[in-house]
Amino acid sequence: MGELRLMKGNEVIAEAAIRCGCDGYFGYPITPQSEVMETLMVREPWDETGMVVLQAESEVASINMVYGAAGSGKKVMTSSSSPGISLMAEGISYIAGAELPCLIVNVQRGGPGLGTIQPSQADYFQTTKGGGHGDYKLIVLAPASVQEMNDFVELGFELAFKYRNPAMILTDGAIGQMMEKVELSDYKPRMTAEELDAKCGSWATNGKKADRDYNIITSLEMDSDKMEANNLRFQEKYRQMEEEEVRYEMIDCEDAEYILVAFGSSARICQKSVDIARAKGLKVGLLRPITLYPFPKKPIAELAKKVKGFLTVEMNAGQMVEDVKLAAGCGNSSVPVEYFGRMGGIIPTPGEVVEALEQKLIEA
Repeated sequence: MGELRLMKGNEVIAEAAIRCGCDGYFGYPITPQSEVMETLMVREPWDETGMVVLQAESEVASINMVYGAAGSGKKVMTSSSSPGISLMAEGISYIAGAELPCLIVNVQRGGPGLGTIQPSQADYFQTTKGGGHGDYKLIVLAPASVQEMNDFVELGFELAFKYRNPAMILTDGAIGQMMEKVELSDYKPRMTAEELDAKCGSWATNGKKADRDYNIITSLEMDSDKMEANNLRFQEKYRQMEEEEVRYEMIDCEDAEYILVAFGSSARICQKSVDIARAKGLKVGLLRPITLYPFPKKPIAELAKKVKGFLTVEMNAGQMVEDVKLAAGCGNSSVPVEYFGRMGGIIPTPGEVVEALEQKLIEA
């Protein structure tokens, strides 16, 4: 068993970054994720592992620092919260267009605008549908615990490098601020120059080599035919992600007549809702998407063939519900898909979820 600690979710992100051999963090403070950078500054990993930690002058600067460092094949990351991620959107699109790996953490807060510092899940559309300009996708991981905040840092980097694509951990202020017991990962050394060259030498801007010229990384292509070819390659990569990287959890779905679909904090609430519903004699299960992109379409489509209805539970005005409807309808199913949510930083209670299930699906 690894080292056990009682830690806050944001602190765990920082600790996991150090332990997984991250080369650099570039960020800017914003509530409710500021503890990520604060923890890194306190830990001083530059003396321990050589990891660079830098507070940039803005979110725009920080994402472009990530862009530059990622181009050299380094394992680099940033973190922010909803308005800050909006400021990073152009840079994220550039990174996706240049096919570079990096990790971005969004500890969501309520909006639109400055909104509130309380937790939200209203960045689902922004994150899973691109966010910036152009046809691109992020690999999106949605943790539901402090332990998964730890685990998904290394997983996010692994997937980012596998596909040369930015990955995002989409969490929220509740998980970022809560404290739980966590088993920390073992220390993994940063890549040596030789390992870096072996892993990224074919594309990274790490100097001219004996067997190749300088690499040039850019998202710009003035030839329309070549730009279309780039986009077709991107789409093929996304199709591969959808075939190989879908992750989800199913709880009490074997005999379920009704399925709750929720991610992150909402999924934690729904676990208790399932217990309450079953105590009342209602056969209810929970499907928790772990990857929001690629989305678990196939398991939802399979469940749609045998259940009486789905209820998505979200801390927003209803966003993931659209993907659940699309997935449930893939087999020409007419199963109803309803939504229940709270906004403005309010977290739904398990009892409210059960009440919504009864009103929208069972008694309807």
